[in-house]
Amino acid sequence: MKAYVVEREALIHNIQAIRGFAGTVPVWAVLKGNGYGIGLLPFSKVLRDNGIQRFAVTELKEAETLREHYPEDEILMLRSTADPAEINTLMDLGVILTVGCYETAVTINGIAAERAASARVHIAVDTGMGRYGFLPDDFDKLISVFEYMKNLKVEGIFTHFHSAFSNEKATRQQFEQFTALVERIREAGHDPGMVHCCNSHAFVRHPEMHLDAVRVGSAFLGRLSFKEKLGLNKIGYAECTVEELRWIPKGQTVGYAAGYRAKQATRIAVIGLGWYNGFATQRENDLFRIRDSLRGILHHVKNLFLRRKILVTVNGQKCRVLGHVGMVHAVVDVTGIDCTVGDKVTAEMNPLFAKGLRVLYR
Repeated sequence: MKAYVVEREALIHNIQAIRGFAGTVPVWAVLKGNGYGIGLLPFSKVLRDNGIQRFAVTELKEAETLREHYPEDEILMLRSTADPAEINTLMDLGVILTVGCYETAVTINGIAAERAASARVHIAVDTGMGRYGFLPDDFDKLISVFEYMKNLKVEGIFTHFHSAFSNEKATRQQFEQFTALVERIREAGHDPGMVHCCNSHAFVRHPEMHLDAVRVGSAFLGRLSFKEKLGLNKIGYAECTVEELRWIPKGQTVGYAAGYRAKQATRIAVIGLGWYNGFATQRENDLFRIRDSLRGILHHVKNLFLRRKILVTVNGQKCRVLGHVGMVHAVVDVTGIDCTVGDKVTAEMNPLFAKGLRVLYR
């Protein structure tokens, strides 16, 4: 059986550490991408059992699923949408909508007026992410939401940091731009509601930016480059079994492109994890600026000089993967390891990339 195993106690530890660091500030749990790959419903249940009942999503189906199971919880749709069908459904569900531009505001306000109702909304501000949000220079359009769109009930305002994981200067500039805009709204005599800007990285690195609420996703899984600050733990691993055992002679090649050649007689195990399942994969480079390309080159050079190996654990012992990882299988050197067909194999894996794996909570 192939599975991604979520360590429940480690997850609970992370939730408690995050809540403790947030103090009295409310935490919105971001559950996009099937709860970062660990299951929307089981993840949300553990969150609720440990005191978090505010959820942020990006897909209509996520909102529908959460509302079906949690009739009273707060749900925020982070994605700005002007689709009338989606807007009507989200309003039926009692979900808070995001208003990311003037045209979307007009659409939602019109639909709410037709329903003789008020639409609950948070306003998105684009301080550099370039996705959803009013530009700070579009203040006249933004303030019109408060002054003229009487069927919009503004309950919050937020922005999103693009480099909180790496660029403190840029993050502070975004923060200052956002908070200055919020102050302008207040000076104009309007209440912006719940003000929030921190994603997981900013939440950990910049507690002074917590404001009225924080949005946390990857931190719950312990997948931050500086997770040690809160004592967060990675909370899961992939699990499969040994499917075949045999010896290969010296000189035998392994995998596509004959990527490995045995230097001596080697006992190998075929295991049921491959790149399709998310094993030994990473997000492809999707930007080709000079500095991004150089960073990729340096990454590969570093791996070359460090002689980096992909490892799995078989019966508690680290074993090297040989050759290229296949679509649904990999080959492992188990020379000198006491193992047999059916024995458990575990491997580090980002759950966001996992496919074809059952999610188990233990």
